[in-house]
Amino acid sequence: MARVLKFDDVSVTRGNRQIIKHLSWEVNTGENWAILGLNGAGKTTMLKMIQGDLWPTSGRLEVLGGVFGHTSIPKLKTKIGWVSTALQDQLHPGDRVEGIVLSGKFASIGIYQPVTAADIEEATAILTQMGGTKLIGKPYAVLSQGERQLVLIARAMMAHPQLLILDEPCNGLDLFAREELLQRVAAIAQLPNAPALLLVSHYTEEILPCFKHVLLLRQGEIVRSGPRQRVLTVDNLSAFYQKPIQTVTVRGDRLAVYPQ
Repeated sequence: MARVLKFDDVSVTRGNRQIIKHLSWEVNTGENWAILGLNGAGKTTMLKMIQGDLWPTSGRLEVLGGVFGHTSIPKLKTKIGWVSTALQDQLHPGDRVEGIVLSGKFASIGIYQPVTAADIEEATAILTQMGGTKLIGKPYAVLSQGERQLVLIARAMMAHPQLLILDEPCNGLDLFAREELLQRVAAIAQLPNAPALLLVSHYTEEILPCFKHVLLLRQGEIVRSGPRQRVLTVDNLSAFYQKPIQTVTVRGDRLAVYPQ
């Protein structure tokens, strides 16, 4: 089975603080993973490494067949789709949504390369496929938070990524916008050539059934990882949060966690 990524005894140290501690983890082709952790767990640091924005202090990291130190990071970025509210601050608010979607082909903020009519047509088609037909022609600045996230998903899919990272994609969304976004994620998972999906979240109820593997991260260390049925149990989650919790099953196989 081909690998999507592999952390082999990876650590990240900043000053006297070790942010990631001897992390070993592997994602194979055909697997969708959710990373669950509280603030300060090291989730953002992990994502920055996968994107090539941060290198391990020690250990070996392989992403999409490229070993860090022996691969082109700019080329790697074109194979990875990225959806994050943090990305919104980097976009140009006056740009029209189809231009933002098209920029995903080049993994850039703005477009600096020649584009073809076919490129523009594809960007519009992807935006339509994601449910954003009514957004075509609008500047990014006038969109709601849910609409902005939809555009970011379409932008990520423009690159035909091998890996799609969803970094707390539901932040700032109301109940209904959150469910609409999650259903779009579920639809992407069903595509014939779907990318591997990596969801980072604080909330278990955002872990859709298509995410069949879960990693629990606390203070830079893996507490537990594996199939969701084995990981998302009351005992495991209580040990993970270090507080008693109770769970409620919502909408099929999704699990909500509350303090006991």
